Amino acid sequence: MSADPFQLGDLTFTSRLLLGTGKFSDSATMLRAIAASGAQIVTVALRRFNRAQPEDDLFGPLSRLPGVTLMPNTSGARDAAEAIRAARIARELCGSRLIKVEIHPNPQHLLPDAIETLEAAKVLAAEGFLVMPYMPADPVLAKRLEDVGVASVMPLGAPIGSGQGLGTSEMLRIIIENSRVPVIVDAGLRAPSEAAHAMEMGCAAVLINSAVAAAERPADMAAAFAQAVQAGRAAYRAGLMPRRATASATSPLTSFLKEETRNLRPET
Repeated sequence: MSADPFQLGDLTFTSRLLLGTGKFSDSATMLRAIAASGAQIVTVALRRFNRAQPEDDLFGPLSRLPGVTLMPNTSGARDAAEAIRAARIARELCGSRLIKVEIHPNPQHLLPDAIETLEAAKVLAAEGFLVMPYMPADPVLAKRLEDVGVASVMPLGAPIGSGQGLGTSEMLRIIIENSRVPVIVDAGLRAPSEAAHAMEMGCAAVLINSAVAAAERPADMAAAFAQAVQAGRAAYRAGLMPRRATASATSPLTSFLKEETRNLRPET
């Protein structure tokens, strides 16, 4: 297969698997999973940038990983103002232009606030951030975000950490068909097969966290997701066969059978 780079703004990547850093049992397990995944973009919450408490600081070990670009996220922000402030602080701390805008005011369902997300994206994109908004699977919102200059859209497959898979697949298809920026499924995936399905649909990438962190063997699961993403992308580029309403024989024998029938007729 020819080179297949993944573009975010003016940044180019080869891995289409993005990895989150929450919920791991410890930093060593997290670092092994990142290495096994081959991910080049790793997202980390601003509250884990804690140099005063090394045992709770993820920025230090993550910043030393070769070939990995950090994407701070604004998890915990309840509105646009908090997300914008968090993004500016994160850029000062780590220098990354990538920012995952994540605004979910209700801690019970953690669903993204569409209105506040759009407002934050508008401000941050104008300030030169490569904005990666976590959003409901809403095709109209996706176009509005695209219009304000985001680097990608990141619709959820299902609620965060639910493991319910691609429950929003029909809306995702509409978003993919109409998007001029990369579409990255974020949240809800549980199995590598679901990541492969998302890639087969035409998603540019997937972001995985809980499915890896909560697995019995996180590094092995990260490697499995990496393989699934590659396979799904390869299938999409190869071109899936169209669906049919009826069966279609792979080896039609009609003409052969007619000829055999004629040969078997008794002479008169």
